[in-house]
Amino acid sequence: MTTKAVTPKDISELRVRTGAGMMDCKAALEEAGGDMDLAVELLRKKGIAKAEKRGGRSASQGLVVIASHRAGQDVTMLELNCETDFVARTDDFVALARELAALAEREAPVGNHSGAVLDGLGFRGQTVAEVVKQVSGKTGEAMAIKRVARFQQSAGTVQSYLHHNGQVGVLIDVEGPAGEGLVALARELALHIASADPVGVSDADIPAEHVERERRIAAEQVASEGKPENIRAKIVEGKIRKFLAERTLLSQAFVKDETKKIGDLVAGAAKALGGPVTVRRFARFKVGEA
Repeated sequence: MTTKAVTPKDISELRVRTGAGMMDCKAALEEAGGDMDLAVELLRKKGIAKAEKRGGRSASQGLVVIASHRAGQDVTMLELNCETDFVARTDDFVALARELAALAEREAPVGNHSGAVLDGLGFRGQTVAEVVKQVSGKTGEAMAIKRVARFQQSAGTVQSYLHHNGQVGVLIDVEGPAGEGLVALARELALHIASADPVGVSDADIPAEHVERERRIAAEQVASEGKPENIRAKIVEGKIRKFLAERTLLSQAFVKDETKKIGDLVAGAAKALGGPVTVRRFARFKVGEA
């Protein structure tokens, strides 16, 4: 049998296909020499057939939960998914989401991660992956930790926003002069992000491939509209500037006062607080979105 090196991408694909935990998938792929179909068969033989069947269904409901033991300095947000809103509202599911968020707040690495980063952590006397699999089997629904964000800040503040229904959550990391003024700004920005859905803080945070995709779309639109060739490039660049202004936080109009740009709001806060203010990063989770 030809052996193929097992990659994180292979493990992720097998998790999607079977609903099995990360370590189960890794072991199956290694045993199968990297053969994806054989790895699926091995997992089925080991009794994960039910999870494989569920894995084909969409876990598009769930909850966003936020946890912190050092408010303003170390905050974590987690999205736990299931298939139906009914299960998402059960006491067991809510308790699981909150316990997982508390675990992540202590042990998850800082940054934005897929939920797989928690799979191997000890939890309820087992691993996170094993417990999630058990709860999934109990409910009969596909279930997965979709993503986790953990931010830490010692020269500013980390603030959050969680919509009342637990479907949208935001973390934001802001550097600047510590105090209530910076906290108030960060909270306003978190609320804005929840509503306006920016892709990044500034143009530099937008992946080049996203910009090029928008440029191709704009070029096709302009061509289909029959615009003269000598002005097409200028029109396309105008569309790109509009795209960046609409999707980057600092260029967006503030949802509470559209006469103000977020960048102006941050600059005004820096002046009032007597020192530079920098939005370092943010994370926005909405249940069911990629």
